[in-house]
Amino acid sequence: MPELTKTVRYIPPTVVDKKSVVGAYHQLRVAAYCRVSTQIEEQLNSYEVQKNYYTDKINSEPKWTLAGIYADKGISGTNALKRDEFQKMIRACKRGKIDMIITKSISRFARNTVDCLNYIRKLKEYNVDVFFEEQGIHSKDTGSEFYITIYGSIAQSESENISANVRWGKDQRAKEGKVIFNYHNFLGYRKGKNGKPEIVENEAEIIREIYNMYLSGNSLDGIAKTLTANGIKSPSNKDKWVVSTVKSILTNEKYKGDALINKTYTVDCISKKTKVNNGERPKYYVENNHPAIISAEVFNRTQEEFARRSSKRKVKQKGTKTELGKYSSKYALSELLICGECGTPYRRCTWSKNGNKKIVWRCINRLDYGKKYCKNSPSIEETVIQNAIINAIMKNISANEEVLNNLKIHIGMGLNADVMEDKSIDLQIQIARLDQRYEEILNKLTLDLQDDFEDQLSEIILEKHKLQQELERYENYKQKRENSKSRLEEIFEIIEALKNHPISYDDTIIREILECVVVESKEKIKVVFIDGFEVESEI
Repeated sequence: MPELTKTVRYIPPTVVDKKSVVGAYHQLRVAAYCRVSTQIEEQLNSYEVQKNYYTDKINSEPKWTLAGIYADKGISGTNALKRDEFQKMIRACKRGKIDMIITKSISRFARNTVDCLNYIRKLKEYNVDVFFEEQGIHSKDTGSEFYITIYGSIAQSESENISANVRWGKDQRAKEGKVIFNYHNFLGYRKGKNGKPEIVENEAEIIREIYNMYLSGNSLDGIAKTLTANGIKSPSNKDKWVVSTVKSILTNEKYKGDALINKTYTVDCISKKTKVNNGERPKYYVENNHPAIISAEVFNRTQEEFARRSSKRKVKQKGTKTELGKYSSKYALSELLICGECGTPYRRCTWSKNGNKKIVWRCINRLDYGKKYCKNSPSIEETVIQNAIINAIMKNISANEEVLNNLKIHIGMGLNADVMEDKSIDLQIQIARLDQRYEEILNKLTLDLQDDFEDQLSEIILEKHKLQQELERYENYKQKRENSKSRLEEIFEIIEALKNHPISYDDTIIREILECVVVESKEKIKVVFIDGFEVESEI
C-alpha cells in the first residue's frame, strides 16, 4: 500500500472580532485609580495632585476617553473590600463601562498579593486591562502575572514592615503611659484646650446616675430602658440605649481617671482582624491619667456587684426542677428571703382562685417537691412579709439607741474584719533585691559556668513569683478595705435616716442594709443585717 502524504490547509477566520473593530473605531474608555493611605495634609495634597494628573493625562490622549477617576483617601491598601471607590470601579468594569484602568503602581492598586492577583484575573474576565505606570506593566501582556506577583509581594512586605514599625511605636508610647483617648462616641469627656481630656459636666451627671442606678439594684436592661424613656441620647447620639452600651460604661476604667492600654490588638496588617487581648500581648495600666467622673470606691464596688450577680446560679434549664433564678433587679427578696427549715431561697408566685389573684412568696423546695424535703415552710403574702420586715427594722432602730449603736458596730466589724499588717513596701524591696541579684548572676554567666548558676536563677524566679503573689494579695486587700469604708458610710447614712423618718418598704434600702431574711415559721421572721446583727419579729 502506498504511503499517504499529509497535507495541511490554512482556513482564515471568517468572523470579524468585534473587539478589534471597537478598538479601531472607538475611543478606549480609560479610568484612573489613585489612593493615599493617611489623612495628613501632605498626603491629601498628593491625593488631589494624582486626581488632576490622571484627568489631564487621559483627556490629552486622542484615542482615550475619561471613564472616571476613582480615588480612596485615608484608607489602607491591604484590604480591597474596605475601599469603596475601588469596589465601585470594579462594578463599573463588570458592567462593561471601562476598557482600561491606569494606576501609579502595584502598591497603589493593592498591598495584598492575593487581592492583587484575584482582582487582576477578575478584570481579565471582564476584558479590562490594568496599566501600572511605575512598573510599565500591562496586565494583559504575556507573562505579566509573574511580574505582578513579584512586585505585589514587595508591596505586601512593605506594609508588614510599616505595620511592625507602627506597633513598635505604640508599644513605646504605652510604656511611657501615653494614652490615646478616643472622644468619638464617648460620653462624659471632650478634648480640652491643653489637648488632655476634660469633663463635660452634663454628660458626667448621666454617667454618675448610671452607676447609682446599678448599685441601687437596677439591671442593665432596666437602666437602658430608663435612659431611653427619659429621652437621654446614647453615646452614639441614638434615641435608644442598649444593654451593651450600659455595660461598657459601667466597666470602663477611664471613668475613674485611669486607662488600660492594649485592651485589644490587630492580628495582622492583611486581615486587620481585631481580638481582645487575653494576655497574648503586654498591657499597661495608667493611674490618674485624667480627671475622674466616678470615684475609685464606687467603680470598684460596681465591679464587685458585677461579679456577685454573675456568680449566681443560672435560670432553670428545660426539664429540670425550679432553680434559684438569675439576678432580679425588680424584687430584692428574690435574693434575701430564705426558708428557715431547709435553707432554700423563696420565690415570688402568683396564686389565682375564683378569679382573684394574690402575690405570695414560697419556698422553692416546696414548689418542686411538695412536703418531701421541706414539710412546714409557710407561704406568705407579699405585703405581709414586706410589712413585717419594715416593722422589724423600724421597731428596733427607733425604740432603742443602743440597738442602733450595736448595729453600726456589727456592720463596721463585719466590713472591716481580718485587719492585716501592710507589708507591701517590704515586699517591693525584696522583689527589687531579687531583680538585682538576678542581674548580677546573668553578668557572671558563661558557657562553662551555666550549670552552676541555673539552679540559683530558678530559685530566684520562684521566690520572686511568690513575693509578687503576696504583694498582689495585699494590694487587693487594701482596695477591698477602701470599698468597705465607702459602703459603710452609705449604710450608716441610711440607718440614721431610718431612725427618725419611718418609711414604707423599699427594695433599694433593703438591699443596702440586709444580709437576708429568714422565714422561721408562719408567725416569725429573723431579719439579719449586713454581717451578722439579727432582729426577730412577729409576722
